Amino acid sequence: MSGMFNSNQFPNQGNIFNSTQGNQFNTNTSHPIIPSSQEYMYYKKYVSIHSEDRDVLKFPNPSEFEIELPEDLLNVASLRLVSWSFPSNYSTFSINTSNISMTFKINNPYNPNAFDITDLLVVKTFECLFLNQDENFVIIIEEGFYNPIQMATELTNKFNHAVTVRLTNYFIAKSTDPSLTPEEQASYLEANQQLILAGGYTNFVIVYNNVGQKIWFGNKCDGFLLTNEVQSIKNTLVDNLYCGARTQLPEFSNWGLPGNLGLTRCNQQSISGSDVTNTATYIAYYYGKIVPRFYYGDVSYGDDGFWLVPNLTLIGSEVQWLEATYKINLMGPGYMYMELEGNNCIDETSPYNVSSFTLSTNETNGVVNSAFAKIAIPSTPISQWFDRDSLPYKFYYPPAERMRRFKIKVRYHNGELANFGVFNYSFVIEFTLQMPQMLRNSKSVTYPPLISR
Repeated sequence: MSGMFNSNQFPNQGNIFNSTQGNQFNTNTSHPIIPSSQEYMYYKKYVSIHSEDRDVLKFPNPSEFEIELPEDLLNVASLRLVSWSFPSNYSTFSINTSNISMTFKINNPYNPNAFDITDLLVVKTFECLFLNQDENFVIIIEEGFYNPIQMATELTNKFNHAVTVRLTNYFIAKSTDPSLTPEEQASYLEANQQLILAGGYTNFVIVYNNVGQKIWFGNKCDGFLLTNEVQSIKNTLVDNLYCGARTQLPEFSNWGLPGNLGLTRCNQQSISGSDVTNTATYIAYYYGKIVPRFYYGDVSYGDDGFWLVPNLTLIGSEVQWLEATYKINLMGPGYMYMELEGNNCIDETSPYNVSSFTLSTNETNGVVNSAFAKIAIPSTPISQWFDRDSLPYKFYYPPAERMRRFKIKVRYHNGELANFGVFNYSFVIEFTLQMPQMLRNSKSVTYPPLISR
């Protein structure tokens, strides 16, 4: 068998493997390899996305969903949000933003016994309020958007209603208290009937100063305390009551309803005319008693700026009031952020918080590539739509090979999802695609040719 590979049978075998004899190969070709010109053509592709086109069963919330584009987009060099149309009739005050509740105490109720007043309702009201001076009355306003006058009216009614409910419960409980005589039980029933006929507790008066743009809290006879320091307790109460979601990040400016009303985080005590030691610009006299007054005009028609007056039938009573420290804020967030998973390009700062990280390092607690676009909200919630242009873009080098499916989220800076309700929105993303092209020369020709003369 070895004779089959005798070199005599293959006399030229050695030349085949001899690297020094390259002339054994034919290197001529009529199809030379054309070197790449490294020239590319860029063109823009626009995709319009509508929130109503999502799988509603899988993504019921239009603020967070996934969607697939009509075709694969290849060699994507950059993409950006170029236009959009969002509904602006959002709720500034909602459960999700934890700014629909606040608490107060009536810690200095008017005492009729000091002036020998025997009116049954007045006496029983003082009894109830005096025994419950440390009770926090909780109010919860309706979700939505308010103008200043509507907010003042809502607060007035909610404050008075909270006290009315407490008085009613107290009178009914006392009317069935077995430790009381039948005559005493009947007196509480009578007080409750008088409370109903009087329209409930009506001593709170809360108004808006159009010139100063501040909320003023007032009471015709009872001293009160706004307990702003228990905001966390109030938020927990509302969350448990409505099963609402809380914001994800701590907040220092938008920390609750008192913050929107221009109040501080500290408890604020009402003052009376007896507490006024200097003649302020808002001070006036009403039947010899010091009261606050707005000199710019009427709060209610014909009141001449006397928005809080004492009950003259209550001997020795004084009005109680306080002014919010800052101007009212009813507008809500000024920006939204759009996230495009895997394509975010904006770094975002984060609210400072006391944690092991911030206490042990000097680094920021911001987020890298947290959003794809930042969207301003230039309109008020009473408008229907708003739209503007966008500047940030996501750049890829080398280009992204393929894109088709996107996960979208629209949120506020604190991490809370934007609430669009049943309203739909749409936006357009601009894709810049890179297409490799052979270098071509072009020549302009005029036809018919010009005839020289």
